[in-house]
Amino acid sequence: MGAGWGIGRRLGRRFGWLWGAYGASALGTWLAFGAFPLIAVQVLHAGPAEVAALAAGGVAVGAVAAIPLGPWMERRAKRPVLIATDLVRFGALLTVPAAYALGVLTFLQLLLVSVVVAAADITFRAASGACLKTMLPAEDLLLANARFEATAWTTTIIGPPLGGALIGLLGPVATVVADAVSYLLSALGIRAMGAGTKPEPELEPQPEQEPRPERREEQQRMRAGDLLDGWRYILADATLRALFFHTALFNGLVMATSPLPAVLMLGPLGFSPWQYGLAFAAPSIGGLLGARLAGPLVARFGQHRVLVAAGALRVIWPVGLALPRPGGAGLLLVIGVEFGLILCCGVFNPVHATYRLQRTVPGRAARTLTAWAVTTKASTALLTAVWGVLGALLGPRAAIGLAGALLLATPLLLPRRAAAGVD
Repeated sequence: MGAGWGIGRRLGRRFGWLWGAYGASALGTWLAFGAFPLIAVQVLHAGPAEVAALAAGGVAVGAVAAIPLGPWMERRAKRPVLIATDLVRFGALLTVPAAYALGVLTFLQLLLVSVVVAAADITFRAASGACLKTMLPAEDLLLANARFEATAWTTTIIGPPLGGALIGLLGPVATVVADAVSYLLSALGIRAMGAGTKPEPELEPQPEQEPRPERREEQQRMRAGDLLDGWRYILADATLRALFFHTALFNGLVMATSPLPAVLMLGPLGFSPWQYGLAFAAPSIGGLLGARLAGPLVARFGQHRVLVAAGALRVIWPVGLALPRPGGAGLLLVIGVEFGLILCCGVFNPVHATYRLQRTVPGRAARTLTAWAVTTKASTALLTAVWGVLGALLGPRAAIGLAGALLLATPLLLPRRAAAGVD
């Protein structure tokens, strides 16, 4: 698995365009981080319940809307699907500044746009994973996923501060325009990839071209039973099933408690907004470091060992967010906890994404990745609502501590043995 690992190694022109497209859209997403809640509050004078519905409801409904798209895209070439989902997000987001300029923007429109974007996000991620599986040989998948991971953390670091400055200069919808343009740039980049019909002379061995889907009518017609096919495939495989439940619970519990440290630090602990921002922005450097370490660690210790070790280590950190006290020591504790968590996630995420792709046969990749993303989004929305209630009843510190304690049990769900043919 680790043979030939090299951070600077080229993966071909087509991957370069896909990577660039991912970077453009990821930067746009982080530039517009929190834009919809901000517009809802500042422009539409929405209350807490409406903002919560916008944040959780849009994602949940979008996840449900994406369910039939997994089996639908499995029967189609993935590159046109990627371009179409980018253009859908571009068009949907542009309706917001247009309506704002005309003075007709409503909360319902924001909610509908968030649903469309959430469904398109899930579809794009599933299609890009399926495309990547056929674009590169198996031994290059980890390097590709590590590059995506490093790009994600880089845009996390630089996007929100730039977005805040853009809002300060041009108003609340400026970052929505930037996000829309990022999807247009992504679509242009994916179009520049080409269909993969020309050989890549710099790659040995040659990557597979994206297989042309069958056009027979009986294979194109989607049946009701196909909607659950992704889940059936995951649950029938012991390795995928273990990873599926582990990641759904981990991501759900971590994201569910993400608003509570803000309540704790900006409230009872008395930290200023800039200190809170520093505590959660600076540790993102750990994600870059983790992404760079993933490949060398796998080369030395093997994919399964790194997957289990990083998955177990990342759960020990979140409970620490319930412990900070006022003052500099408390701020350093939060920074240290977040750095440790993000470092372990930076290692785990590309290894997990590669492990999952290698374990999934090409003809099932799109529907499997769709089912995975739908479950993760839905569980996150549900647990966020539950922990909002718990935070109100128990207080933020106790609710964070409870989630941290539950997270300590999630490594039990990690696959105990290496999957055949993967490590």
